[in-house]
Amino acid sequence: MNAHPDRYTVVLRPQLTDEDNRPRHGAPLRSATVEATGEMGVSGFPRYEGDGVQAEIDPETRAVEKLTVDGQELPYGWVAQVMGRGRRA
Repeated sequence: MNAHPDRYTVVLRPQLTDEDNRPRHGAPLRSATVEATGEMGVSGFPRYEGDGVQAEIDPETRAVEKLTVDGQELPYGWVAQVMGRGRRA
């Protein structure tokens, strides 16, 4: 049995800057529920797919290590974040 969550919710947001040029994230532009494929990605982390999003997610840090949206790289200036802790079936 593997210890990786079966699914995550990934949120895509623009990365903006405040008046002091510090990065901040804007409102979510899109979200997707991605489910484990059972494969490991090129990043070495588990692969997840769903709602047009393919992601490789580090289960320890919840960092999105690799991502495509509708088969394309994430647009410049956007960031992907995992919401919540992930879920097991």
